[in-house]
Amino acid sequence: MSRTTPAALWNRLYRADALLTATGTVLVAALGATLVGLWLDPRTIAGAPAWLKPAKFAASGAIYCFTLAWILGWLPEWPRLRRFASRVTAGVFVLEVGLVALQAARGTTSHFNMATLFDMVVFNVMGAAIVLQTVTMIPVVVALWKQRFTDEALGWALRLGLLIGIVGSFAGGLMTRPTPDQLDELQRTGRMTVSGAHTVGAPDGGPGLPVTGWSRTHGDLRIAHFVGLHAMQILPAFALLPVVRRRQSRERARLVLVAAASYAALFLLLLAQALRGQPLVAPDALTLGLAAVWMMGTVALGALALRASRRGRTSLSGSPDIRRSSLPRRGPAVP
Repeated sequence: MSRTTPAALWNRLYRADALLTATGTVLVAALGATLVGLWLDPRTIAGAPAWLKPAKFAASGAIYCFTLAWILGWLPEWPRLRRFASRVTAGVFVLEVGLVALQAARGTTSHFNMATLFDMVVFNVMGAAIVLQTVTMIPVVVALWKQRFTDEALGWALRLGLLIGIVGSFAGGLMTRPTPDQLDELQRTGRMTVSGAHTVGAPDGGPGLPVTGWSRTHGDLRIAHFVGLHAMQILPAFALLPVVRRRQSRERARLVLVAAASYAALFLLLLAQALRGQPLVAPDALTLGLAAVWMMGTVALGALALRASRRGRTSLSGSPDIRRSSLPRRGPAVP
C-alpha cells in the first residue's frame, strides 16, 4: 500500500485551494518564528510567555486553513463561493496572527485590551474580522448540505463538523462580555481598561494548565471554544478511521451522526461547566453526573446504530426475493 507523503498531501491541498494552502504554509512559518520568540524572549504577558499566544494562533490558523482547503475541494459546483470563502479566511487569519504578534512584541495583550485607543482599535478589528470569517462559513455549510456525496458518511461529517465549528466560533463572543469587576471600574472611573475575559469567576492570568493556559481554579470559556472549533477536523477524521471505513455505507453514516450528536453534547457540557465558573480539572457532582449521562448516551446510541444496521442486513438477506434468487433455477414445470 502506498503511503501519502507530506509533499503529496500539500500538493493535493494546493490543487484544491492554492490560496488557503499557501496561507497555511505562511502560518506554519510564523509558528516557527514564534517558537524562536518563546526560546529567546523571557517576558510574560498576563502570566504566560509573551510569544505563547501568537504561537497558538499561528498553529490554529494553519490547521484551519489546510482543513478548509480540503473541505472546499468537495464543492466543485460552487466556484464563486469557494473563492470568496478562501479569500476572506486567508485575509482574516493573516490579520489575526499579525495583530496578536504585534501586541506580543509591544509587551501587551491583544484581546479585551481597552487601555489605549490603539489597543482598542486592535481588539475591535480582530473581533470584527473573526465575525466576518465565521459568517462566511454559513453559506459553505449550506453548499455542503446541497452537495451530493458518494460517501454519505463523509458528507455528514463535513456538514456537521463545520456547523458545530461555526457554533463554537460564535461561543467565543461570550468572552467579550464585561465582567462585574470591569463594569464596576466603568462606573467608578468612567472607562474600562479591559473588557471581557477567558476566565469565569476570576481575572485572567491565574494558574493554568500547561501549554493551553486553561484555568485550573475557575471556569474557562476557551475550552468549549476550542472543542467546538475543532469539530471540523475531528468528525471527518472519525468518518475516515479504518475501523469505521470497513463498515457498510449506511452503518458508517449512522455512526457519524451519533459521533456528531455526542460531540455537540460534549461542547454544550463544557460550555455549561465554564459558565458555572467551574474548572475543567475539578468537576462537581452535577458535572460528573452529566458527563456520565453523556458517555452512556453515546454508547447507547452507538449500539442502536449498529443494531439497526445488523437488523437491516438480516432483513435484506432474509427477504423472499433474495432467497428466491439464491435458489438454483429449474426448468418449466411439466404438465
